[in-house]
Amino acid sequence: MRSIASIGSSGVMSASAPTKLIAQNRRARHNYLLEKKFEAGIALEGWEVKSLRAGRAQIADAYVMVREGVPELHGAHISPLQTASTHKETNPARTRNLLLHTKEINEIRAAIATRGRACPVLSLYWKEGRVKCEIAIGTGKKTIDKRRAIKDREQKREARRLLRRE
Repeated sequence: MRSIASIGSSGVMSASAPTKLIAQNRRARHNYLLEKKFEAGIALEGWEVKSLRAGRAQIADAYVMVREGVPELHGAHISPLQTASTHKETNPARTRNLLLHTKEINEIRAAIATRGRACPVLSLYWKEGRVKCEIAIGTGKKTIDKRRAIKDREQKREARRLLRRE
């Protein structure tokens, strides 16, 4: 009998399988000061899974709301494939339920209730054959904070450029 270490090195998937990114929301990292991140599952229909495999998702305006104790994904757009689901009426911008633990749902609900805080979607990705959604609790940045972040980023880039030349 082989040990787990030898099984992992022989090509069988290990416990921490690599994740494949479907879509990313870079604007959320720019517009919000992110405090705590969560990983949530998503309740999807068959045609949506096929579309996600093809990479047809947009989450630039996606956010999470909690209604009646159920977290819902709003603003995510999953475009249907032309070849899939010709027999079914599709709604690319429908509200989708998220799968989270009760403790996490209560934490998100309390945070969203506070003025100036939101729960944007950061990314969609595959993990062990399932679609996962990375969400975060964040506070909205003011314009001055965004400018300061851009200025700091440019200064770091310039410093790296100068170090590379020397």
